[in-house]
Parts: sequence; C-alpha cells; structure tokens
Amino acid sequence: MPNRLAQTQSLYLRKHAENPIDWWPWCDEALETARRDNKPIFLSIGYSSCHWCTVMEGEAFSDPDIAQYMNANFLPIKVDREERPDLDSIYMQALQMMTGQGGWPLNIFLSPDDRVPFYGGTYFPIDPRYGRPGFLQVLQGIRRFYDREKTKLQSVKEEILANLQQSAALPASQLSDDLLQRGLETSTGIISSFGQGPSFPMIPYAEVALRASRFNLEFKYDPKTASTQRGVLLALGGIYDHAGGGFHRYTVDPTWTVPHFEKMLYDNGQILEYLANLWGAGVREPAFERAIAGTVQWLKREMTAPTCYFYAAQDADNFTHPDAAEPEEGAFYIWSYSQLQQLLTPEELAELEVAFTVTAGGNFEGRNVLQRRDTGPLSDSLETALAKLFEARYGAPPASLETFPPARNSQEAKTGNWKGRIPPVTDTKMIVAWNSLAISGLARAGAVLNRPEYLELAAKAANFILDSQWASGRLHRLNYDGQPAVTAQSEDYALFIKALLDLHQASLNTSQSPNPQIPAQIPAQIPAWLEKALQVQEEFDEFLWSVELGGYYNTSCDISQDLLVRERSYADSATPAANGVAVANLVRLALLTEKLEYLDKAEQTLQAFSSMMSRAPQACPGLFAGLDWYRNCTLIRTGGELLASLIPQYLPAAVFAVEPNLPAGAVGLVCQGLSCNEPAASVAQLGEQVRLSQTRG
Repeated sequence: MPNRLAQTQSLYLRKHAENPIDWWPWCDEALETARRDNKPIFLSIGYSSCHWCTVMEGEAFSDPDIAQYMNANFLPIKVDREERPDLDSIYMQALQMMTGQGGWPLNIFLSPDDRVPFYGGTYFPIDPRYGRPGFLQVLQGIRRFYDREKTKLQSVKEEILANLQQSAALPASQLSDDLLQRGLETSTGIISSFGQGPSFPMIPYAEVALRASRFNLEFKYDPKTASTQRGVLLALGGIYDHAGGGFHRYTVDPTWTVPHFEKMLYDNGQILEYLANLWGAGVREPAFERAIAGTVQWLKREMTAPTCYFYAAQDADNFTHPDAAEPEEGAFYIWSYSQLQQLLTPEELAELEVAFTVTAGGNFEGRNVLQRRDTGPLSDSLETALAKLFEARYGAPPASLETFPPARNSQEAKTGNWKGRIPPVTDTKMIVAWNSLAISGLARAGAVLNRPEYLELAAKAANFILDSQWASGRLHRLNYDGQPAVTAQSEDYALFIKALLDLHQASLNTSQSPNPQIPAQIPAQIPAWLEKALQVQEEFDEFLWSVELGGYYNTSCDISQDLLVRERSYADSATPAANGVAVANLVRLALLTEKLEYLDKAEQTLQAFSSMMSRAPQACPGLFAGLDWYRNCTLIRTGGELLASLIPQYLPAAVFAVEPNLPAGAVGLVCQGLSCNEPAASVAQLGEQVRLSQTRG
C-alpha cells in the first residue's frame, strides 16, 4: 500500500511511495507528530538522479524488518533537496561537523522537540559491509542512545547547534587590499591540482582562474594554463557525452574517463558559459565549439518542455530491457567492443580507436566510455561513426530527431515504445535557479559564437519563468506540470537576475545587426530584460536582504520558521552560492542604472563575508568573482556598430550600453567605477582603455 509520498509532486519522493516505511514529507503535521509521540526524527534527504539514493531505496528502505523497526521507533521524513535546498544546507553542514564529510543520501537523526541533529551519515547498507554497519543495527543503536544517554545527547545537540548558529552569524570586516589576489591564486591552485579521487567540473573555481588570467600576477600555477586545461578535460573527457551531447555530473576517477552518469541541468548551464568564455578569451579549440553545440542539441532534444523551460536532470541508471528488475548505471551510454564492431565499418572503428580511448578490453567494466585524445576537429568519417552510435542509442539519426520524449518514471521507461535503448528517467520539474544557469550559458554561447538560435532558446525559457513563476506576488522556485510551487530561495533570485542581465547584454549587438537570421523578438526585448532584472532585484531585496548583517538570507522570514538557523549562503558547491552571484548582479545594475545604492549593497555583502573570504578563500570563489566586479567594474558606452566586436570578447568585469549621443569624433566612452576616461577617438584607443580598465584593481 503506498505511503504518504504517493501524493507528492516530487519524482524523488514518489520513488519512495511504495516503501514499507511510513514516510512523511517535511510538514508541520509531521514535526508535531514526532514531538507529541517523542519519536526521534529520521530525516533522509536526496534527489531523483542520485545513484546511491536509488540504491538505498531499493535495499534498506524496502526491507520489511527495517521498516517495522523504523515505523515503531522513529518518525521518518523524506525531503527532496532540489525542493528544499535550505533544509539540505543546514543538515549537510551538521553532518560535516559530525563526520568530516557529506554527500547524498543525507541521513540524519533529529531530536523531535527542537529538530537539532545528533547523529548522521550518508549511505547505510542493509547488511554490514564496506566498513559500515547494517542499517537496522544503526537504528537500534540510535534509539538506545536517545533513550538512555540523555546527558550526552543534550551535550551533542548543544555543540552542534552552537556551531550552526556561529556559522550563520559571520562577523563583518573591511576588505583588505590583497584579498582579491589571494582568492584568484587559491582558485587557480584548486583546479591545477589533480588528486586520486573523483573529478568534478568545479566551474566556480575555473571561472575565477580564468578571471585571474588577465592579470600579470606571479602564481605557483599559471591561471591561463589552468583554466584552459579545465576546458580541455571537460570537452575531451568521458564526462562529456560525445555521441549524444551534454555533460555528466563528474567522473569517478582522476583521469576524467568514467563518469557518474547522471546529467544535471546546473552543470550543463555552467559549462556552456565557461567554454564560451574560454572561446571569448581566445582559446578557440574546435573541441570546445563541438561540445557547446552538442550540449545545446541535447538541451533542445531531451531537456526542453513543450512550454520551453528546461527539465532538471536525467538519471545515471537505465533499464537494459523491459523485464529488468533494476536499472544499470551508465548502460545507456557505454559500448562493448563487439557492439562497436557490429555498428561500424572496420575503417570507422579503426579511426575511432585512434581518436578515442576505445579498446577491446574497454575502460569501464569491460565496456567503453568514449573519451577523446586531442582537441582538434573530428573528421567527417568520425562524425558519421558517432552518428551511427547515436542512432543505435536513440533509434533515429541525429539529423531527423529534433525531440526525444522523456521517460518520466521507471514505469514509462520500461513500457515505452523505444526504438533504440531504454533511456534513463528524466526529472521533468522546472527549477528556476537551474534554468537560470542554462539561460546564462546559452546567452553567453550565443553571443560569443554568433549563434542567435542559442539566444532564442534562452529567451523562451526566461519568458516562461516571467510568465509562469509568480504566485501571490512572489517568485516561486519550482514548476510541476504548469503549476508553480515552493517560494523562491536566494539562489533562484540571484541566478535569475544574472540570467536576465546576461540576456540583456548578449542581445545588445543584435539590435543593429543586419543578420536576417536573428529573431526579431530578441532586440525588441533588450530594455525589457533589464527592466525585469530590476523588478526581480527589488523583490529579492524586500524579502531576503539582511539589514542587520548584510548579504541575502537563503529564505525569507515568512517561510523560515521551521529552520534551526537562517543561513546566508556564501560557499559555492556544484552550483554557485547566491551571495557571490548577487554581488556581481548589484555591481552590473549599478553600472547600467547609475544608482549607487546597488553598489552600496554590493560592498555591504562583501564586507559581511570578508572574514570568511580571508580565512577560507577555498570555500567561496563566487565571492571573489564578485570582488573582481567590485574592484574592476567598467561600463563601456559605444555605438551599435562596435558592440558586435566587443561583446564576444572576454571582459569579465565589464558591461555594455548603446550610446547614440557620443561626443563629436568619439567612438566610445569607458567608465571605470565612478569616473570616466576621456572619450576614445579611435577603436584602438577604446580597446586600450578597456584593457587597462579590466586590470586596475
């Protein structure tokens, strides 16, 4: 019999609806029931495409003995971290305090009277293995501890709560002169180091290293080399789907070969923007352009809803045949050598083995993940070979497959009329923050590569959010089947404002362009993008700005009553933290509107987190990107004819404005913060002023 989660909208929660565990969603009734019955809360947080979340659902959470003990002794609550990143952030921080590490599934035990955590972990096997106790043993031990060790329990809770409260109330301080340089060097070092474990994109760090490349600074690692190498690893590695497009979440090895196969929208949006910025900085590797184009095609084919927003994620696992009991990780993407022999001619296979790390023995459990060897263009015959692999996977050649319908759950995946392989399940919900990252990536790639169709795709997604995501006068984070849900959090506001500003800037050089391929609706919306960004910023300031401390809270005060602490996110993870993005937005808005109150808020936000920037620069690359904007902010005013050459360039602390009334004989005006240079009388002089303006701070 299905439990309460069957009535929820979240795909992740519904995956647990048939568990014998008597799951609750996070709600007031669940919290009150736990308090009334004096049952410790077992809080389990994950997301739909999480592999180990799926494993634990099929093992421990489906076991009748575990369920019987859980239901009798605990109040079990399931949370989708993509719905409630505020809850996930607090309890992940608590888990890291307890164990020194984190991850998903996040399984943590809370006292029912105050929701303070006292024990936690990630994946618990059903039986003792991997050096971990069996989950039933864990539950029995936790219940004994809760019942018999009240003094120690209280001591643990007090320590955890004090640490959480301390981390949420950071002392503000002034910005030191050397702070930016330290942050640039730290991020450069992080992406230059190769460890022994998994390899993640880490785009916030790579972006800061690329920013550092324009300064003449003596670092241990060269920023241009480091940022370029990160782009090469992404575009060549097994993390990129060379046959179908799109990037996987990370690779499980340090050689960028074998991915953890889920595809997340947030990664793909960030990588699009990063590769486009590398191209704009003059690193014009053919592999970058191919990876961008393939990712955009994947977005259009598999991740775009009929209403033009982007879906959230695709699972790592898929069923290999309709009768399979469990899906297999990566089966949709990998190839045995015998399959390659059947699909390709001997000549094509031989060429594939030269260009990719394809062998008879394989590089992943006897099969092959495609990984390129160099960044040059692929030959026509290689593209033909990859198109054959695409057709074997999807059941149709790339040129004829404009859309590929999602499998929305396991049942649809197993019963669909698929002409090729059974695809992974797609989580079709809309998340504003993640859509915003995709919009920004598409806008920047469209501007840099002169691909107006990328801008059109971005504009449609932005318009969906503007038209559909406000309810009761507030921006909402999610959309399920046309219905907005969950009041927006700081990352939704910050990243959507950034997306609107990126669209505004990318669209500027289309208004004067004679190119008939550019959609007419994009230039017409240039003022609207900025106007909408200002409106969303006003709402952001009203509900989430901290007047006392500076910076933005994760959630507004009217929806944060169930939280232990009210956090202001500054640490970047797989997605950029809201406050770093907000600083950059505020500086850009100050330049474009000439309203200094935005610059004041940017300074206050940086000061609010400056102590953490100084103590732990490795935690917050986004704030250093914001500091770069603050120290080197530049407004370039020029006529439309010059914008087409300037906007594609990598000028990471500059914004553009069309200026039809330049002084006589001038081609442009470069303003550095609160002062302007003399009007540039030539394109060369304008270019030199721009160059100097970007490195003055």
